[in-house]
Amino acid sequence: MLGFAALELKQGIIMARICELTGKGPMKGNIVWRSGKSKKSGGIGTHVTAITKRRYLPNLQRVKALIDGEVRYIRVSAAALKKGLVVKAPKRKWKKDAAPKAA
Repeated sequence: MLGFAALELKQGIIMARICELTGKGPMKGNIVWRSGKSKKSGGIGTHVTAITKRRYLPNLQRVKALIDGEVRYIRVSAAALKKGLVVKAPKRKWKKDAAPKAA
């Protein structure tokens, strides 16, 4: 159930601010400033005073995942994590060897 981004992941093509599993990326939008009191609250209504452009960025997380049998870091959206699209890497069980004692 992997999308087009999984194919790019295998080839090593990774772009910034894009989920590597779902392909979710930045979206355009506006910030709208309003002034006045709403009619519901007893005023004469609100009016738009300014509109500026903005970008909505995806909620990307850097996660250790199991891909093709190897553990790799990937950048995926929080929505992909919630859906269970990511197979998390197993916790390591081996311990580092004790430091060799100086004779």
